[in-house]
Amino acid sequence: MTATSSWRDEVVALIPALRAFAWSLSHNGSDADDLVQDTLIKAWTNRDKFEPGTNLRAWLFTILRNTYYTNVLRRRREVRDEQGEYAGALKAAPTQEWSVAMRSLQSALQQLPDEHREALILVGAAGLSYEEAAEICGCALGTIKSRVNRARARLLKIMDAEDATDVMALEYVSVAARA
Repeated sequence: MTATSSWRDEVVALIPALRAFAWSLSHNGSDADDLVQDTLIKAWTNRDKFEPGTNLRAWLFTILRNTYYTNVLRRRREVRDEQGEYAGALKAAPTQEWSVAMRSLQSALQQLPDEHREALILVGAAGLSYEEAAEICGCALGTIKSRVNRARARLLKIMDAEDATDVMALEYVSVAARA
């Protein structure tokens, strides 16, 4: 097996994690797929710049993150659905309690500062270690731990819960009260 095919196999194995992180940033399956595809193209084009023995996962996540933020800055100048007609047509009422809870969580996550939300998603949702998240975000290990801790605390406060198990209970009571 050549070094290129070994590297390619490692990258392919990380695609599900890249897609999950991309979705957590874009909240859209199609945009997440595009973001992962752009990341893979950039990684393949620049594979000679990757230093063997370093963290491939962190390298790919950094490419994905930087690509996302570049796209966000580019899109700020664009108006895609000025009247909101297209977005309004895509709305659907939630059919299960977990979808209501997920919407509340997404709404609460959007209220967090960008760096806190990003740290929480990398560590909590993507399953990265604090060290890997710190490397991706370009900050110290203590900083990432602090961001995750603050993000969790603020998220619980926003969702009016004392601990994570209360969040689902509060949403269930909320849904039951509406029925």
